[in-house]
Amino acid sequence: MRVKTDKVVFSFNVTGMVMHLEELCKGKPELGRIIPTPSALSAGCGMSWAAEADKKDELLELMKENGIEYHLVKVLPMY
Repeated sequence: MRVKTDKVVFSFNVTGMVMHLEELCKGKPELGRIIPTPSALSAGCGMSWAAEADKKDELLELMKENGIEYHLVKVLPMY
């Protein structure tokens, strides 16, 4: 049986921002992946970034360094 774990989810207003993050994280699967925006967030461009919750600070720093603006960040239980 699968168990939900906490994931940090970033939503974006602009698709280009999440695509830029994907490029920066290429070859580093531990930093997460693009997912459809969960209904719990229901905001933004329709695409979000999800990663293990313990990667939140690392991702925030990476986005800050590269000028990536996110709409919302939230930790959610997910599969």
